[in-house]
Formats: sequence, structure tokens, C-alpha cells
Amino acid sequence: MSPPQDIAGGISNLARQVSNSLSLSTSPTLQFNSPPSSFRQPPGGFRDGHAGSVPVSSNASQLAKQLKPFDTKDIKVLLLENVNEAGLSILSKQGYQVEALKSSLPEDQLIEKIRDVHVIGIRSKTKLTDRVLKEAKNLIVIGCFCIGTNQVDLQTAAQQGIAVFNSPFSNSRSVAELVIAEIIVLARELSDRSMELHNGTWNKVSKGCWEIRGKTLGIVGYGHIGSQLSVLAESMGMGVIYYDVLTMMGLGTARQVASLDDLLEQADFVSLHVPETSETKKLIGTKELAKMKKGSYLINNARGTVVDIPALIEASRSGKLAGAAIDVFPHEPAGNGDYFNNELNSWTKDLVSLKNIILTPHIGGSTEEAQSAIGIEVSTALVRYVNEGTTLGAVNMPEVNLRSLTLDESNCMRVIYIHKNVPGVLRQVNSILLHHNIDKQMSDSRGDVAYLMADISDVKEAEIRDLFQSLEELSSCIRTRVLYG
Repeated sequence: MSPPQDIAGGISNLARQVSNSLSLSTSPTLQFNSPPSSFRQPPGGFRDGHAGSVPVSSNASQLAKQLKPFDTKDIKVLLLENVNEAGLSILSKQGYQVEALKSSLPEDQLIEKIRDVHVIGIRSKTKLTDRVLKEAKNLIVIGCFCIGTNQVDLQTAAQQGIAVFNSPFSNSRSVAELVIAEIIVLARELSDRSMELHNGTWNKVSKGCWEIRGKTLGIVGYGHIGSQLSVLAESMGMGVIYYDVLTMMGLGTARQVASLDDLLEQADFVSLHVPETSETKKLIGTKELAKMKKGSYLINNARGTVVDIPALIEASRSGKLAGAAIDVFPHEPAGNGDYFNNELNSWTKDLVSLKNIILTPHIGGSTEEAQSAIGIEVSTALVRYVNEGTTLGAVNMPEVNLRSLTLDESNCMRVIYIHKNVPGVLRQVNSILLHHNIDKQMSDSRGDVAYLMADISDVKEAEIRDLFQSLEELSSCIRTRVLYG
């Protein structure tokens, strides 16, 4: 057995929890491998996550097995859109076959690539549609190295037994800081003054330029980003109000208002931090812009569909808005280059001609710190899912977790059974496992999909294939995975 290794990025505890894994149903060409020698006998010693001379003590039962997956070379990973090196390192050190590309892929090329991989990592530009996912016969998990998951067909993924993970808060600080910068730049018209001086024009003026102290910031969506922004804005002397569909406790002296209209009527600056849903599409349009103060400012770092851009253009031209900052757009280029034009969005030429409008290419979370944190968070979740079957943090699956197997547990096997949420499944599964001791078991459901994990002991090597095949043959089966302890 190869000596276990800690994973880079300050998460050495993960190395103490991984198990040997094999998913027979994910690859029609994957051969059934015999379990490693550790399946028959626990290792003799350990120290700080590495094999060593320290003998196993009497409290070994409290310590999780430190095993590397015996078939890691068979796990193929595809990372798109220049995933941060921190995440790439975590996956590579597991022994997986990792291919990393700097850009997204057109749908036809993506389909060719995805047919052969078990794990895929993407950011916001790659679209994992129903058509793409139905070709991904080997895929078991998707990592979204970003906040949003609207680029993935979550329902299709769940129905195929593919878990989806994201990073819901790792870039929150970066986005909040960008908003503060945009507020100041808009209030002082700094982007216009800078552009004028770049063009040789000296234009020293104070009219229409303001301090932000004493102004009111209205935050729409008081989640991870909105709440951090609230604290930063208040520390700079701004008053903060916020609107959220849920009742939220404000930080500092921030107070929640009853409706979006109330916020729009009171705020000098309006900053949007909501997900992309059918309810938030064109959340800010002509009607909402009319309710805002004359000379106020609109900032969108949420999703491109949240603001009706033609309505914003008209509000800017009429003087209703004194300025705006837009980081996200309904249609965005697939890669860097001279692609931001009217062919992409029909109103682009009108938008770029406006005064005191900050336009940025979806860089809200584009800092070294945020991307490193996202890389570590998502890659860690992927490793735990591949090696242990843990779904904590999954956005489309029930969240299920079992405590790790311990050093004194030999001949153990973890069964993961993803199935249709119909009556009688637990009874059928347990009837297959009844000749073995079920040490622990957990099951939960989410919509039409349910997720069951069970650790069974006293399993003979020759019995594994029959157990697996019996579960696969159940009519409720979506996907079966077997993890060796």
C-alpha cells in the first residue's frame, strides 16, 4: 500500500478520512479490481497522516483510516476555464488523471471530452445542459468553481446521479470590496475624469461629485455578499438599508425594509446581490428605475438578467440615474478578446457611450485570494465525494454523511445507493445486505432523488461483486457506488 499523503492547502484532516473507491456503474470499460490488502487487515501504524513507526495505540478506534484510493489512476478529471492552481494541486495529489484547460469549450467539443471523465470542474461560462449531461455516462460529480450554478442543469444531473458542488461564499469579500470601490468611483466620477485625462483633457470639476459619508446604500439580497458589504459601507459612514425575501437580522445599524419599492425610494446607491431565477429576471426595469431617487446610482454584481439594460440606458440618458456600475451581462463572451459588441448584445454600443458608467468583465470574484479559496473549497468537496461519498454542500442532492471508518475496522465496505424516491427502497436494499452487519446507515431524499449510504462489515472479497450487481438490478436504481474501507 502506498503511504498516505496530506493534501495541500492546509486541509490535512481530509487525508485522514479518504477511503478506497470504485464506481462500477460509472464506466462500462472499468474492470472490477480486487480490494487492496488493507481491505483484509488494517495498517500497522501512522503518524500525522503519513505511514511511520508509531504503533497503533489502544485508542485506534477513534482514528479514521488514512487510505489513498487504490484505483485513483482510473479517476479522470477535466478542469475548464483556468481553475486556480490550489484546486488543481489538491486533485492531482490524489493521483487522479487531471486535464486542465484555460478556456471553456463549445458544446460539441465539450460532449466529446465529457464522455470519458468522472469529474468535471467549471466556472461560469461552461454550460452543462441536458444534452451535454446525457452524453456524460461516466460522470459522477461536477464542481462549480464559483458561486452560481445556473450554468448546470441541476435536475438532469440529479436524475443521473451526478452531484454538483459550488463555492457559495469564498469570493464574498472580493465582491463586497469591488462594490465599495464602485460606489466611490461613481460618486466622484473618477472613471470619466481618468478617461478624459488619458485623452489629454484636463477637466477639474466638483459639480456632481460627492462624498459617500452620510449617503444611504440600499442592498437587495442580504446574503454572504450583501451582509459583508453592509459592514464595509457602514464603516465608511454610510447608512444601510436592505431588502430580502427572508427576514434577516441586520449587522451593525443596518435595517431591513418591507419591500423593494421602499428601498428604491430611499437609497442613494442601490447594489444588487440576488441569484438568477425566474423571479429575479429583470428585477430592475423601467418601473423600478422610475421609483429610484433622481441622481441615484445602480450597481449590479449579481447576474446579467437581473437588470433590463435598455431601461437602464434610458434612465441614464434622462438623468434619472447619475451613474451605474455593471459587472455582469445577459450574454457574455466565452473567452477574453474583442467580443463585447452589438453582435453579443444589441444595446452594447449605446451602453458604452454613456457617461459615468463603469463596465467590468465579470470580475467581482476575480482576486487571487478568492480564486485560491474557491479552488480549495470546491476541490476538497470533490475529493470527499469521490473518496467517501459525502454530499455535504451539494446543491442538487440530499446532504448525507457518515463518520469515517476507523483503523481497527477491517473487511468493511461503504455502499452508496442513489435511487428514485419511491416507497420500499430501504427494505429492498437492507434485504440485499442482510447477511452482513450494517455498522451505520443514513438516507435522505430531495425531490425525486434519494441518497443512501451504509457501512457494512465482515465482507468477503468474493461477495463484493454480487452485492453490487444485486443493487444495480433494483428498479429504483439510479447509480450504485462501492467504497472500500
